[in-house]
Amino acid sequence: MKKALIVWGGWDGHEPEQVAGLFAGMLRGEQFEVEVADTLEAFADGEKLLGLDLIVPVWTMGEITQELVNNVSAAVQNGTGLAGCHGGMCDSFRTNVDWQFMTGGQWVAHPGNDGVRYTVEISQSSSPLTAGIEDFAVTTEQYYLHIDPAVEILATTRFPVADGPHAANKAVDMPVVWTKRWGRGRVYYNSLGHHADIVELAPVKELMRRGLLWAAEGRQEAAAKPVPVAGAGYSGMADSQL
Repeated sequence: MKKALIVWGGWDGHEPEQVAGLFAGMLRGEQFEVEVADTLEAFADGEKLLGLDLIVPVWTMGEITQELVNNVSAAVQNGTGLAGCHGGMCDSFRTNVDWQFMTGGQWVAHPGNDGVRYTVEISQSSSPLTAGIEDFAVTTEQYYLHIDPAVEILATTRFPVADGPHAANKAVDMPVVWTKRWGRGRVYYNSLGHHADIVELAPVKELMRRGLLWAAEGRQEAAAKPVPVAGAGYSGMADSQL
């Protein structure tokens, strides 16, 4: 039986407890053994994290110690999957660049705030993560993110929709769903999920279900070819230099 850890907390506006509950239900429905924690200390036992198939952060605008980030990173590099959505994964820890490097992006704005009507366009690819899913419209926050160019983009949205200073630039297609690799681990992100009701929308829920399962399958791949684990300070700067 695969093992998953869901850690929720941070800003209550994203309904982290409810979203964590939805993810727990999805995974238990797929026969996972699921632990749900409401403290970042759940990341303190590095050896335990190494034995997991999946870590799901549901934590927005928090502060985290470098040691805890290093523990999560080491686990993912060794094959533990990392998957999440919205601010619960890519606006978790604004001051920790190592977390942002691992997850593949960082939220910077949502022009128009909540209630923006826009289209999520599924990218043309052979990925089973999007097979059979058509473009769909949502009314929610439209995330503008700073993106790692290494990610594999599975869905996008067109900016600008809402007005703002960004509208003076040409139109851009912003990633909504992506995957990337971190060592031997698989990373999956979906920018939708401002509230639990958005996660429950049929196409969003199916995208998340597939992403969670895909990320969790990385341990088998990792077991065949382990790689060394990198330490802290991927930017090349010690904490004292920052």
